[in-house]
Amino acid sequence: MGSSKLRLSGSVRADACEQAEKVVDAKDLNGRGAVVTGAARGIGLAVAHRLHRAGAKVAMLDRKESDLHKAAAPLGGIAIEVDVRDSAAVEEAIQTAHERLERLSILVNNAGMGMLQPLHEYTDKQWDDILAVNLSGTFYAMRSAIPFMLESGGGAIVNNASVSASSPTRGELPYSAAKAGVIALTHGAAQEYGPTIRVNAISPGVVRTPMTELLYSNAEILEPVERSTPLQRTGDVDEIADVVHFLCSDASRFVTGQNIVIDGGLSLPQAGIDETLKWSLDMMAKAKAKRS
Repeated sequence: MGSSKLRLSGSVRADACEQAEKVVDAKDLNGRGAVVTGAARGIGLAVAHRLHRAGAKVAMLDRKESDLHKAAAPLGGIAIEVDVRDSAAVEEAIQTAHERLERLSILVNNAGMGMLQPLHEYTDKQWDDILAVNLSGTFYAMRSAIPFMLESGGGAIVNNASVSASSPTRGELPYSAAKAGVIALTHGAAQEYGPTIRVNAISPGVVRTPMTELLYSNAEILEPVERSTPLQRTGDVDEIADVVHFLCSDASRFVTGQNIVIDGGLSLPQAGIDETLKWSLDMMAKAKAKRS
């Protein structure tokens, strides 16, 4: 019984992957200009590749200059160095992207950062930085890009939130608060700018990126997450990029103001990730005690 279920699951996944490849190969974003923040690696890089494959001309924004130019080169993408915490710098970067893209019709706000420690140990600077990158940076990019998108006839905005926004987990409460703000921005902007601009958010669960390498470095941490996930695995960046592509395309023309959760069902129980973070915090506390 178990082996037949496994074979069926594998067959279904293979069929789904084949269908996804057909969708991805469609040039349904031809003639559109896209800006992706946090594009040098991880989810942002996967999104830039996906939009490029769909025919979009992509401007890749990131604060890591060396990584950014290396990432943009294979795509013939426009590389613009910017720290999204800097309002004036974001405005200038979006202006540059608009001029070089000729038509700015897609904005993907992906730049983000997080930390893991108890709430009372966060400093003012850590709090400020987490909100500045995740929430203020999203606001600055939206504020700068929307006039150009209205001028060009509309388009789509996709903001990267997190399952932690709606189900806060221990150790990352400033990050959860910032991402909850991103969802609120998304809902409000969808009402303000519809029908000309569609605005949606995505909330990835556990996905392998440079931000989550600690989780993947130890099976004791990772296995409880996989066991608590109905699909029995974590995600990869291309699966997130698939959904972003959909939200940027005309296939989602009747979708706006939504927060699409992409977590394999993990946020249904939520206990698995919470226990994992508790374990991580306990390990960090023990290490800190040893040092002192």
